[in-house]
Amino acid sequence: MSPTPPPAPLPMARRAGRPFDPPEELARLRAEHPISPMAYPDGHVGWLVTGHALVRAVLADPRFSHRSELTHIPLPGAGVGQRPPSAPPGQFTAMDPPEHTRYRHLLTGQFTVRRMRGLTGRIEAITAEHLEAMERHGPPVDLVEAFALPIPGLVICELLGVPVAERGRFQRDMTLLLSLDATPERKAAAYTAIQEFMGDLVRAKRADPTDDLLGGLAASGDLTDEELANIGGTLMGAGFETTANMIALGAWALMSHPDRLAALRADPGLGDQAVEELLRYLSIIPVTVRTALEDVELGGRLVKAGQSVTVSVPAANRDPAHFPDPDTLDLRRVTAGHVAFGHGVHQCLGQQLARVEMRVGLRALFDRFPGLRLAVPPEEVPLRTDMLIYGVHRLPVTWDPA
Repeated sequence: MSPTPPPAPLPMARRAGRPFDPPEELARLRAEHPISPMAYPDGHVGWLVTGHALVRAVLADPRFSHRSELTHIPLPGAGVGQRPPSAPPGQFTAMDPPEHTRYRHLLTGQFTVRRMRGLTGRIEAITAEHLEAMERHGPPVDLVEAFALPIPGLVICELLGVPVAERGRFQRDMTLLLSLDATPERKAAAYTAIQEFMGDLVRAKRADPTDDLLGGLAASGDLTDEELANIGGTLMGAGFETTANMIALGAWALMSHPDRLAALRADPGLGDQAVEELLRYLSIIPVTVRTALEDVELGGRLVKAGQSVTVSVPAANRDPAHFPDPDTLDLRRVTAGHVAFGHGVHQCLGQQLARVEMRVGLRALFDRFPGLRLAVPPEEVPLRTDMLIYGVHRLPVTWDPA
């Protein structure tokens, strides 16, 4: 093991003209120091893990906690100037077992592979409606606003039982929460607005049960109003922001690799494999954080109790030790072991839904518009480097009308 380098901030600068690639510094660190000291914005000195094997080890090790109140935030602007509070009841993504296990058990049956694939017909219908609207509008359009955002947004609204008319309101508040530039006051106001909205919705479902996920949980009596409201907000936010950005960025990646796009269009059986490769290749979740509950030896370094460990999802998914030629988009690649959805007990609950939405959405998009292409030079596409979830703010596209 080479000498330990001095603590440095999380690498965030992406190479100009390479919108699909993670920051170059991550590759250097992964090769030389797959676990290296990291300086956090609040002054904490913890660790950054970039090697695939070490990332999976951290995410699967119960000695590393996901509790929010123990976490030091690695991204500038992501916090509110202080350590995060303890997770409120129901916000299971920021808890450890056994609290996390209880909530996860209640929800796992709602997101099975079978049930998510059973939604395929409805997802296909929603997708077709938006493609028809795009065709009626004519080129150019913003693919984010016209296609990538509304499809997962409508699906998660229907699944949870959230009025579709409220999607725009929720989306605006969630965008503020995910912004690295919004003031703490604006973020606090957005969080309060989401809590109040979900609280009102839960009380309405208690009074008049509905045949949807939140309605079923409300009728079960297993959860308090506060728990159910926080679960609803968590699932709603996770259910469309991540998938929307994967659809938009995935479409751009395919347009930028016409030979891969041609292979996908020629082979209907390639859809699932292509989705996994896009998830690996693009890795829109830049980091996740764990905190050591005790001293842990990791990759030849001693992580002390209380130190936060930031794991780089893009670096792990581009590790040549696990994925040969990792910087190449290869739709026939064996992608087993990618960590785009995390790993361990906190692996993404809605991953099967995201897979179906991506597979259906991307195939239908390019079947309807085989000549789809950017309507602006690539350098003019606004990237979400100012957000917790990477992607594009807008994606102007055009095609040759029939």
